[in-house]
Amino acid sequence: MENISRRDFLKRSATGAVVTAAAAVGCAPKGSGSDQSAEELPLGPVTCRKDPKTGQDVSILAYGCMRWPMTKDDDGNEIIDQEQVNELIDCAMQHGVNYYDTAPVYLEGKSERASALALSRYPRESYFLATKLSNFNKSTHNLEFAREMLSNSLKNLMTDYIDYYLLHSITGGREYFENRFVKNGILDYCIEQRNRGVIRHLGFSFHSNRPNLQQMMDYHEEYKARTGENLFDFVMIQLNWLDWHYARGKDANASDLYAILEEHDLPVMVMEPLLGGRLSKVPDHIARMFKEMEPQKSVASWAFRFAASHRNVQTVLSGMTYMEHLQDNIRTYTPLVELTDSEKDFLDSMAELMHQYPIVSCTGCKYCMPCPYGLDIPAVFEHYNRCVNEGFVSADSQDENYRKNRRAFLISYDRAIPKLRQADRCIQCRKCMTESHCPQRINIPGELMRISRYIENLKRNG
Repeated sequence: MENISRRDFLKRSATGAVVTAAAAVGCAPKGSGSDQSAEELPLGPVTCRKDPKTGQDVSILAYGCMRWPMTKDDDGNEIIDQEQVNELIDCAMQHGVNYYDTAPVYLEGKSERASALALSRYPRESYFLATKLSNFNKSTHNLEFAREMLSNSLKNLMTDYIDYYLLHSITGGREYFENRFVKNGILDYCIEQRNRGVIRHLGFSFHSNRPNLQQMMDYHEEYKARTGENLFDFVMIQLNWLDWHYARGKDANASDLYAILEEHDLPVMVMEPLLGGRLSKVPDHIARMFKEMEPQKSVASWAFRFAASHRNVQTVLSGMTYMEHLQDNIRTYTPLVELTDSEKDFLDSMAELMHQYPIVSCTGCKYCMPCPYGLDIPAVFEHYNRCVNEGFVSADSQDENYRKNRRAFLISYDRAIPKLRQADRCIQCRKCMTESHCPQRINIPGELMRISRYIENLKRNG
């Protein structure tokens, strides 16, 4: 797509020319197998909400740039498919999606640059960029690292300012926060960059429990009382209809976390509305109930409507790898139709059913990778969860369908994951726990051992 001025871009958007040109520049699925064409997409832009700090319109649908489509280079190495990224962002921009969230650690450090290459073809003022300070390990808890990371993000994103800058993955309370960001001067540095306009909004992504979030808000209010200004401009939390009341982990229900942020009048950015895709691939009998309620709507659309039906939610992130994912979300949010009370009750009942399944709460973020012994940890968890959802996991060899399920599980497991990358290769070194921060707080070695034992029992019971 050609470079265009901000005036021309806004003019074309207003007249609908950009939208109707969608099929020519990327809104048609590329090898997706979808029977939905670009012409079936709504003509208007997705619903927006006002940013309380700036008054700007922010699209309720945000692009999470952690799961860009991949391809192979001439040497067989996996790389980001830049052509498809461009097509996806073209379609998103044409339908009013203006919030793009990335991080220095996404896709082995390549996400920021790939996202910027696609977005740089549009006026900088027509979209919002969000990225993160990803200083996870203790060795990176210093001011020099923070300065370098922000500088590199600005360079990779081809910009001189970041609209939304997040302290990445807060997993503890006040003491944890002060050791990681305050005592070393990093927080003061971020505030200084906000005052200079290099950072427009400062916030954090949160992966812990209710008491720890309350401690963070206490710190926020103390700063506000002392300076007369907000310390944080927004907070990102995991929010979906399963985690609303049934989050795996003590005191981590999304309803409680949301209520705390609502009390402090802070905008909420939503991550994992689909729990890494799990809420779009629910067990078959649960999927049938969704279809009975709304035959023309996808299962995923329920999750996106749920997340956006909370008024303090500013935007909802979605890692839309394929064009049909983007198209479905555009339909859901053009315009947003908030859930009724009866629909919320229906989702509560679905959450009760989902809570009974022995899945691993992995969202495929890959923070646990690479494994020093070659395991493909997310792939193992994804295969196991898929087999649970499809009914191929039998707890008892006396079950009626045990033999069929056993065969289906073992054959598909060997096809999906190479032998040397399977669960039984885990030696319980715990590097995935000590050198990474699993946002879902999964006992990764323990779950790998559980799955490995399950598979060993299947083989023995043949």
